[in-house]
Amino acid sequence: MNTLKGEIRSIKVNGNLSLVTINVSDIVFKTIVIETPGTASYLKTGNNINVIFKETEVVIGKGLEHFVSLQNKLSGNILQIENGKLLSKLTIETPVGNIVAIITLDAVLQMQLQEGETITAMIKTNEIMLSE
Repeated sequence: MNTLKGEIRSIKVNGNLSLVTINVSDIVFKTIVIETPGTASYLKTGNNINVIFKETEVVIGKGLEHFVSLQNKLSGNILQIENGKLLSKLTIETPVGNIVAIITLDAVLQMQLQEGETITAMIKTNEIMLSE
């Protein structure tokens, strides 16, 4: 699991859902949780929070612009690529710390990813979890 430390910046509520915006250093993350400030005491603006997401939920983009609906984007450099027979593990240095992505070996080969290369790591809003 990737775990980053951040601070809740804002919360928008609709029914039982909350769209939570978190600052991690100078990077903004957003997540949807099935809780509200009324049902979860940790959901308060200004609270310190852990931003957690699986390695398998990181999407890798190569190039300068990625016009996709993913709002959580981190630019970084590939520190290490560990290729297996089917999957590859990428360790990526980002402004908020190192994160790990697990993608297929075919994707690594198709994109011609290399250590030292700058990429964009993206995480879907609904794939980010929060914890105190």
